Amino acid sequence: MTGSIQKKKDRPNYYAVLNIYDDNGKRKLKWIDTGIPTKGNNKRKSEAKLKEILVKYTTDGIDIGKDIYFTDYMWQWLESARVSLAPTTYDAYKRILDNHIVPYFKSKKLRLTEITPTHIQQYINDRLNVVSHNTVRKHLVNISKCLNSAVMQNIIAYNPVKRIKMPKKIKYTSAKHYNEKQIIQLLECCKDDPLEIVIRLTLFYGLRRSEVLGLKWDAVDFDEKTMVIKHTVVKAGNILYKSDRTKNDSSCAVFPMSEKIIKELMRWRSHQQELKTLQPNDYQDEGYICTFEDGRLISPEYVSHHFTWLLEKNNMPHIRFHDLRHSSASYLKYLGFDLKDIQTWLRHKDIRTTMNLYTHLDMEAKENIANSLDAKLQAFET
Repeated sequence: MTGSIQKKKDRPNYYAVLNIYDDNGKRKLKWIDTGIPTKGNNKRKSEAKLKEILVKYTTDGIDIGKDIYFTDYMWQWLESARVSLAPTTYDAYKRILDNHIVPYFKSKKLRLTEITPTHIQQYINDRLNVVSHNTVRKHLVNISKCLNSAVMQNIIAYNPVKRIKMPKKIKYTSAKHYNEKQIIQLLECCKDDPLEIVIRLTLFYGLRRSEVLGLKWDAVDFDEKTMVIKHTVVKAGNILYKSDRTKNDSSCAVFPMSEKIIKELMRWRSHQQELKTLQPNDYQDEGYICTFEDGRLISPEYVSHHFTWLLEKNNMPHIRFHDLRHSSASYLKYLGFDLKDIQTWLRHKDIRTTMNLYTHLDMEAKENIANSLDAKLQAFET
């Protein structure tokens, strides 16, 4: 069974709204007063109460309609999972349903209890003509989570996704990075550019785009010489999400600030204060570090587009902005830091992520050796 928390006009408490289906698969809404006031910080309490109510109704054998269409159940599952998902994750799931899963299965008119491994395999074969293997794997993760929910509710006997062979995960091997000389060149090119502070912080700390844009002055302690990664800025669709949630627990970390970083940040803060004084009515101060000259937060899409423009303008090799994170890792390896050191600095939750990056860097080293040997052999032959 699925449900959500809602408010009723002129009613003081939150209501649990349950999705109940009749024998024909028609949905009916059942509103239950949770007894938890809407005033105050009670949203989480109401969501916990919703879970209790759902367990009770499921345990008591309420008929939730086994004739529901698969696509309808997927929507119900997504809405019930919404309370535990980050907004960006929910939006990503919703786009997958909107653009792929629902259009495909809706035309088949399959009920939830009719879905078989063959149907899932047919979906895979169809989508592989449209999107990549890795994207199809993401689709299957969503479908599998939904079907696991149906298994838990005794609507279906097993999860069909677990009885098919998942598309092979294709490792991203085209990631590039800058060497020491190119990093220095980039730092020269970005002087007085709108992305200067963004690029410098990203290269030094190996930050993700969402993390560097999410940096606020209240995360910087000049006395203790530390900076905390605790806030992110992400754009999903047309919505900009500013959140106190990082990618994972290991992403939230305290970094030491070197004397050079302190000097750069203090210089930038003074510059922001001067701009604010010059624009008392127009300056938008939200406390962010990476801003335009009118105080507006630099947007994620601007970072990507302007970074590409900056590289082209200065005739530098094209890399993605995220590849600055790889460049940071490459430079750490060049300086002699080991796998564990790099994992700690980049805050990879799983060391295998760092190992995959190391494999890419080692391949570059092998290519350099091959080129050197080739040059030597050619010299001998001539």
